[in-house]
Amino acid sequence: MQGLVFTGDRSVELREFNDPIPGPGEVIVKIRASGMCGSDLHVYRGSAVTSSPQLLIQGHEPCGEIVELGPGVSARAAAVGDRVMIHHYWGCGTCVQCRSGWPQLCTTEEPRVPTLNEHGAHAQFMKIPLIQTMPLPDTLSFETGAAIGCGTGTAWGALTRMGDLTGKTLTIFGQGPVGLSATMFAASLGARVIAVDINDTRLEQARAFGADTVVNSSAGDAVDAVRAATSGQGSQLVMETSGVTPVAAQALEAVATWGTVCFIGIGANVEFNTRDTLRRQLTLLTSWTLSTVDQIRCADYVDAHQLPVDELFTHRWALNEASEAYQWFDKQDAGKGVFVFD
Repeated sequence: MQGLVFTGDRSVELREFNDPIPGPGEVIVKIRASGMCGSDLHVYRGSAVTSSPQLLIQGHEPCGEIVELGPGVSARAAAVGDRVMIHHYWGCGTCVQCRSGWPQLCTTEEPRVPTLNEHGAHAQFMKIPLIQTMPLPDTLSFETGAAIGCGTGTAWGALTRMGDLTGKTLTIFGQGPVGLSATMFAASLGARVIAVDINDTRLEQARAFGADTVVNSSAGDAVDAVRAATSGQGSQLVMETSGVTPVAAQALEAVATWGTVCFIGIGANVEFNTRDTLRRQLTLLTSWTLSTVDQIRCADYVDAHQLPVDELFTHRWALNEASEAYQWFDKQDAGKGVFVFD
């Protein structure tokens, strides 16, 4: 089979790999959709590499169909043809974190992660432990299932951490795929959403997904705009998705007294002084992806409420168009891409 590797310095190659063979408890998934994630760009933009383990097949937003069962996989647990999402971390399977659905927090061994220490999904087939597959509702597309496996699921996981949203104002800094997913979910869950970004196209999409107010932070002070939209009180809930340090500072400024801020963007330095914040009675959270259980719940919610997750994808590519696809994605000006397979 062919798989996509990043060779560094913004270069990609399609290389030949042996078709995967399932071991005990594993299955082979024929990939039908493999999403492009912003975290791909850290490796894509990195220095040139020439050998394993760096040259692993990329892609960690997979979705597809089971085509082969490994030894010990019961026919009652899985069948060839099952449509499945994939939770793209797996650990020992027996520690408390793994048993609670959080294998990315495994306390026994280093988690296995496609693109980091396992082959990923930018290929025709992927080998995965059966326990890391989740059923994809029949009404959802493979593209939606891929999004739920990472970016859209990350938004769901963060909102779950933040608690009941009904009737509350939630400001979401950053309207990339994760932020737009959060806007879509939060509006559906009964929140009043204020969407903040520097890109008008993203803000238009946020409005289409249910945002009540949109703020272009390149046109004025975002904190002032949030306070103006909340009668000077600030936002009861704030989510920061960009991972940019100055934006994280704005998120802290924009939250109301007794409010909650959830940081999910990777890379920001979040700083505060207790002299300035102690009497605001703030709750500060972090959230990293989601559990296997919540991935199933997220898909069921999207299915039940017919949310337009597919509309996150502005570009669909064939694997042999990967060079052009990542040149486009590297600009990070708008949209989300996905590789689709017959």
